[in-house]
Amino acid sequence: MQSIHKTVLLNETIEGLDLNNKSIVLDATFGGGGHSLEICNRYPGIKIIALDQDASAFTKAKKKFKNVKCEISFANDNFRNLDKVLGEKKVDGIIFDLGLSSDQLENSGRGFSFTKNEPLSMQMQMQSKENKNSKGEELTAEEIVNTWEEKNLADIIYGYGEEKFARRIAKGIVEARAKKKIETTFDLVKIIEDSVPAFYKRGRLHFATRTFQALRIAVNDELGALEEGLAKGFSSLSAGGRMSVISFHSLEDRIVKRFFKQKERDGLAKLINKKPITPQKEEIINNNRSRSAKLRSLEKIK
Repeated sequence: MQSIHKTVLLNETIEGLDLNNKSIVLDATFGGGGHSLEICNRYPGIKIIALDQDASAFTKAKKKFKNVKCEISFANDNFRNLDKVLGEKKVDGIIFDLGLSSDQLENSGRGFSFTKNEPLSMQMQMQSKENKNSKGEELTAEEIVNTWEEKNLADIIYGYGEEKFARRIAKGIVEARAKKKIETTFDLVKIIEDSVPAFYKRGRLHFATRTFQALRIAVNDELGALEEGLAKGFSSLSAGGRMSVISFHSLEDRIVKRFFKQKERDGLAKLINKKPITPQKEEIINNNRSRSAKLRSLEKIK
C-alpha cells in the first residue's frame, strides 16, 4: 500500500535548515518520506539518514526514492535512540515532524483513529524498555483502559489530552469495563460519547479526539521520547547545523519551545524564528490536518 500522507509545512521546514549539496540530514520522523524526497530533489548530492519507529513507513515510501540522486539510508528505530543510529556521526540538519501520519491513522489497524473500528493497541510498533507493563510486555491502550485505576485514567486524559471532561470519561470507562471488557476503538468512542455533555458532542473538535490523543501519548511515551530526542539531536548537530521541529499540540510545542529557549540562554544556539511558523490558509484548505501545526527552528552555535 502506497503512502497517502501529506507533508505539512514542507517548504518552510526545508528552507529553515539552510542546506546544500554536501549536507548530511537526519529525518528523525520519516513517515511518508515527504520531507526527505523534497530534500533529495533540491539537493542531489545530499546524504539523508531516515529514521522511523514504524517499519511499514519505509515499505510504503520506497518507490518514491527509486530514481533519486541523493544518498539515503533507513533505520527502523524511535528517535529517542538516534544517538545509537548515528554513533559519532555529526549531521547538518535534523527534522522532527511530530504529527501522526495519515498512513498510521488510516491504514495501521492499530486503533489510532476513532473513525475506524479497530483493536485498541495505539502502539507505534517499536516500544522502549521503559514503556512496558510489569510483566515486561508492551503497553497498549486496551490494557490502560481495562486495568488502570480511575484516578490514573483521569490524570492522563487531562494531562496528555487536556480534556476538561477527563474525570467523567474516566468514570465512564471504569463503569463500562465492569460490565464488559473494552476491546475496540468503537467501544471506547461509545463510552466517551455517553460520558460527555450533549453540547460537547456538537463542537468543532470530535469529542473523542483528546482522549485518543492522551492514550496514544501514554502508550508510546511520546513526551519522554521528545525530550530525549531533542537533547540527543542537538548533541549530534555540527556547529552551524540546524534543527526544525513541527509540533501539533500544545504539550509538544511547550517542550520544544522550552528546550530551544534554554539553548539560546546558554549561548549554544540561536532561534531562526522568534515565533513559530504556522501553515498558510491555502495549505489548511488542502490538508485540514495541518491546521494545528507549528514549526520552530534553531541553529547550533557551538
